[in-house]
Amino acid sequence: MIKKKTADLAIFGGEPLFNDSLHVGKPNIGNQERLMERIQDILNRRWLTNNGRYVREFEERIADFLGVKNCVAMCNGTVALEIAARALGLTGEVIAPSFTFIATAHSLQWQGITPVFCDIDPKTHNIDPDRIERLITPRTSGIIGVHLWGRPCRIDALQSLAEERGLKLLFDASHAFGSSYQGRRIGSFGHAETFSFHATKFLNSFEGGAVVTNDDQLAKKMRLMKNFGFGGVDDVIYIGTNGKMSEISAAMGIASLEYIDAIISQNQANYKTYQRELRGLDGVEQIAYNENEKNNFQYIVLEIDAKKTGVTRDALVDLLHAENIRARRYFYPGCHRMEPYRSYYPNAGLLLSETEKLTDRVLCLPTGTTISEEDIEKIGRLFHFVIKNSDKIRINSASTIH
Repeated sequence: MIKKKTADLAIFGGEPLFNDSLHVGKPNIGNQERLMERIQDILNRRWLTNNGRYVREFEERIADFLGVKNCVAMCNGTVALEIAARALGLTGEVIAPSFTFIATAHSLQWQGITPVFCDIDPKTHNIDPDRIERLITPRTSGIIGVHLWGRPCRIDALQSLAEERGLKLLFDASHAFGSSYQGRRIGSFGHAETFSFHATKFLNSFEGGAVVTNDDQLAKKMRLMKNFGFGGVDDVIYIGTNGKMSEISAAMGIASLEYIDAIISQNQANYKTYQRELRGLDGVEQIAYNENEKNNFQYIVLEIDAKKTGVTRDALVDLLHAENIRARRYFYPGCHRMEPYRSYYPNAGLLLSETEKLTDRVLCLPTGTTISEEDIEKIGRLFHFVIKNSDKIRINSASTIH
């Protein structure tokens, strides 16, 4: 048995390192006083939804912040993807990464569009444009690029390929609000880009999303589609659904937007603290952000090389959970290994070698405004202890070190 150098830990059968859980994606809350003032105003006005004052203000602020002509707010990021795909006329097959949140694939499959999974660049974790050409068929209508971790895709390469092959280009920018590509904020690339403002995103509206575009006609079509196709009172002129954002969600979104600089500053400080505390750990690589660009630093992402650490990624997850550190295995096991895709395409993994490697390596750690420098230092010490002693310990399924 290895002697403990600090207080008893759950991994030794003692108390967890943290009394309260530290979560990946724990909600950031902006100025609560200003939020409550807006909520009270909403209640007084009794205008709770249907393109009210705060939704319009939120859309205007988002468009201005991103430098785009149109922002169409939605009830969530998944519906934003679905409406954008339908408005763009995507049909048949659309090429997208498997290493992403399942909503990217579901938003297509839900509409009878086949997601064709493309492998990733192992250095960026984003879709690899060099692998797309071989996947294009006569049924291909578009490409979806995902700006994973807020780090932009190779946008120029994707744009060139889409133009050359006559394909629509849509970006899932759910991770990338506030980030930039070649000095230009994410949001104005491709035919459209979608955002998620879910509670776990660093800028949230409780639940919410948006599509942004410089195409006025596309924006007009999406505004119809998110409101059942109503062009006026009792006048339905287009097929649609209910994709509207509520006023209270917009109020939260505005409060978050007003607080965005402070959130990003805290995220960046956390990122640098993790870099310091995890430095020197062989087999633990923290993904880096290009600090010549704007970043939201929303995710702390590690790649774990078990051959060097002596501890697998999954064992580390169990250990961290035992200490109330709710780390996550993003995006395990990959969309192609989830239903219905694993049944539809059981051999998809043969073309996704880099994706399959990465799903066994990635580990995301808590960050945001609810975590302190001292918390990160404790997490760092735990990593150093476990990896330093990996040759002397055995970790069982109950996350106990012997």
